[in-house]
Amino acid sequence: MSSAHLADVAGDSPLHRATDAFLLGLDVERGAATNTLEAYGRDLRQYLSWLLAAGVTDPAAVTREHVRSFLLQRAQEGLSARSRARLLSTLRGLHRYCCEVGAAVADPCEGLRAPRLPRTLPHALDPAAVERLLQAPDARRPLGVRDRALLELAYACGLRASELCGLPLAALDPSQRLLRVRGKGSKERLVPVGEPALAAVALYLDSVRPRLARGRACDRIFLNVRGGPLSRVGLWKLLCKHAAACGLRGRVTPHTLRHSFATHLVLGGADLRAVQELLGHADIRTTEIYTHLDREFLREQHRRFHPRAGSGSGAGTSPRAAG
Repeated sequence: MSSAHLADVAGDSPLHRATDAFLLGLDVERGAATNTLEAYGRDLRQYLSWLLAAGVTDPAAVTREHVRSFLLQRAQEGLSARSRARLLSTLRGLHRYCCEVGAAVADPCEGLRAPRLPRTLPHALDPAAVERLLQAPDARRPLGVRDRALLELAYACGLRASELCGLPLAALDPSQRLLRVRGKGSKERLVPVGEPALAAVALYLDSVRPRLARGRACDRIFLNVRGGPLSRVGLWKLLCKHAAACGLRGRVTPHTLRHSFATHLVLGGADLRAVQELLGHADIRTTEIYTHLDREFLREQHRRFHPRAGSGSGAGTSPRAAG
């Protein structure tokens, strides 16, 4: 972890020192991703400030009521149930660590239950909408060539935004049609790359990237107009621009393409374990949400097009329209 991260929770109290050591362990021993460390740091900085204001400076003095009151305050401030569940997970990690190293005897998070989360299905574009989005960048312009290559690769491989922006040049093996992706926790996976994405990336690497790099040494595949690595904010902005240009309604994010990738695989009959590997999910339960999406898709198709489904909306609909 960089000194900037450590400074987020630096202090002289036993609570600060324990938190500092906990974050350092996440970085050095577990190899947590930078984004994960930053999220933990933000959560714990707020938590420590709240505890210090309550007069608590030692991890052994933290009670279940302290944790419960802090979570209640964050809920009253408008923090979503999903964010509160993540926050409780962070606090559990900290206090479990304090017990393991002898800084505390009891875990104040024990027995606390995370808020119930509504099951929401990922938003995915249909194949026709994906095709419109991929064709939206103007390939007659250098940045259009870059953007098309970026979108093609994002959809072809189901990449997270951080994975896409962090791809080094050595990650792509055109001869084997494989992409080596470093995901969460620095875990690597190999993802096959289809011909359209390979062709789009090859055109970008040959004709556009050298002009963007201007001789600078940067090993990232995708560069911004200044020759530096494309940021996640830059990726989000260009995606919003192209989504609006091709008439896509609603919120379209880099994760939308990842969800579309997984959804189209599952709807096409792909094995769930294979989809798990391609997405880089550590737990199959994370991938199983796409089976729920599959079932919901089938229910919706039945409601819309079966004459006796109950809604009446499908009466008289031809089989061609149903496709």
